Amino acid sequence: MVFEPKGLATGIGSMPYTEVEDAMSLVKKYVPYIPHWPQLPQRGRQENFVEQFLKPLVKTGLLVDDGDKVYFDTTRSDWADNLTTFYTLYLAYEEGDLSVLDEFAFPEDAAVGFYAYLEDLKKGTGSAQVLKGQVVGPLTAAFQIKDERGRFAYYNDQLRDLIVKTIAMDSAWQVSQLGRFGLPVMIFVDEPSIRVYGQSSYITVTREAIKEDLEAVFQAVHAMGAMAGVHCCDAIDWSILFESSVEVVNFDAYNYFSSIIPYVSSLKNFLKRGGLLVWGVVPTLDDLVLDEDGTSLLAILDREWKELTKRGVSRKLLFRNCIIAPACGTGLLDIDLSEKIYALACSVSEKLRSREGCKQS
Repeated sequence: MVFEPKGLATGIGSMPYTEVEDAMSLVKKYVPYIPHWPQLPQRGRQENFVEQFLKPLVKTGLLVDDGDKVYFDTTRSDWADNLTTFYTLYLAYEEGDLSVLDEFAFPEDAAVGFYAYLEDLKKGTGSAQVLKGQVVGPLTAAFQIKDERGRFAYYNDQLRDLIVKTIAMDSAWQVSQLGRFGLPVMIFVDEPSIRVYGQSSYITVTREAIKEDLEAVFQAVHAMGAMAGVHCCDAIDWSILFESSVEVVNFDAYNYFSSIIPYVSSLKNFLKRGGLLVWGVVPTLDDLVLDEDGTSLLAILDREWKELTKRGVSRKLLFRNCIIAPACGTGLLDIDLSEKIYALACSVSEKLRSREGCKQS
């Protein structure tokens, strides 16, 4: 699938509203060409990543939600039976029965933004060129969910596999829903926990394991005919992503641009194969964003592109394969600040595209 964004803007996912109509209005106003469904964590616990992306594990009895905490309990007497139920669904999916993906649908009260997004798209896709969805990253989820002994799920191969497969099928389900509207679809994996790789406290987290788990999600997205992306707002080993099958890499270009420099060689190959780079050039910290405007942020982007072109990266590719975005989600910020951040992403995009001679569709 070929898509050349040429500086179009998008958002990350989370937004600070409690009313979905307000969130949808902001998305349509400032990122109409690559709209995303809004995640609304301020609505309450029902919008957290367990309810949105891991609910199937709760439904099958593998993940316990007692109202205070969520955890795996491998000592339950029905554990083996529940595993059989889950893997029967997964095997049916692998054998081509896409109807089982409905078992991985969001509960409507846990993702009101997604269902509002679908309803809006039914009225027409407007200016949209690509539809964006998102899921929690398997590494991130596995380092937040624990077992009955208080041990992170990541360190139990079976529990990690359950998380990876659930997220993969949830991603495929999102594509099945968004793909009905005749536009390309992107599913971003929000995976900030890649940052633990290489840290002394996480020596058992290997590059190979990270790539394997992410690839399981990417392949589920690809099998449904969509593009896979990853969002990480930290300094990481970017070659893990550039050398994977992912098509879109989303990074915090405002705070962590220098972290890309050591991986210029793999970045070049990524761009040459059509990989898209999402430049999170709009900061999401209030003490930073209040001092910026579209012109100052575009100047930062230009300086960063200059650094890369000095190292042999094609500027033509940088522009052609560029998406503009906030550095991170805005779900925990004030509404006014979130609106300013989205407006700035739109402003940078418009200034960049106007300068390069691109007409808005």
